[in-house]
Amino acid sequence: MVINDAVQLTVAMMLFVVSYVFFKINVSVCFSLIFLAYFTTMNTPLSLAGMAIERYVAICNPLRHSQICTVHRTHILIAVIWAAGALPALTDLFITLATEPVDFFHSSIFCIHSNMYRSPAVYYKNQAFDILYFSFVSLTIIYTYLRIMFAARAATTDRSSAAKARNTILLHGVQLLMCMLTYVTPLLEVALVGAFSKHVLEIRYAYYLVIYILPRFLSPVVYGVRDDKLRKYLKGYLVCKLLQVRPITDPER
Repeated sequence: MVINDAVQLTVAMMLFVVSYVFFKINVSVCFSLIFLAYFTTMNTPLSLAGMAIERYVAICNPLRHSQICTVHRTHILIAVIWAAGALPALTDLFITLATEPVDFFHSSIFCIHSNMYRSPAVYYKNQAFDILYFSFVSLTIIYTYLRIMFAARAATTDRSSAAKARNTILLHGVQLLMCMLTYVTPLLEVALVGAFSKHVLEIRYAYYLVIYILPRFLSPVVYGVRDDKLRKYLKGYLVCKLLQVRPITDPER
């Protein structure tokens, strides 16, 4: 997930810089950037579901965790997630190749998804994929969270580990909600651009920060704060109670 988010942020930043500097680029170059951005964006919720399932197995089936969550199966799961994430982007390519003339791929456009994929079939197909994927991920996170919460109440379960796992699943749910903003804000962006046509760049900049930066910023911060040692030092910085380094004075002087 770290690699996926790193690629996603890099491509999103490139798209943002290109929109400011060059404004229009070749369709082939735009497709490469849009493909990577869309592919990695779809991977994020699927990765959250995989991490939630791993926590569920660790808490509810601790004796079988080492047998179920092996390195080989982890590699298979990652491959399945990446294949499922690439499927919507690949279908976008096939529909565009079938509907657009050859001259379109030699032209220059402002590199956004709606300009690259102009066929209505792409829009309806993406809506179907979004509903399918996010329904699956949402149900997976809700189910694993409830099972871990019930396990935390059981007397035979390690309450401390179960509580940490429950908080982890809850964090994944918050991340999922933030990822779902990707599919709500395009409509909001169109409305804002129509209402404030003189501030298009500012609106897209805010969209970039809220949709792409903030969800990826949340995860490392929250996981870091949960660490006892790091949290101790962070509290010291926040309340300005760090120990001050005093100079050593020579008693003979």
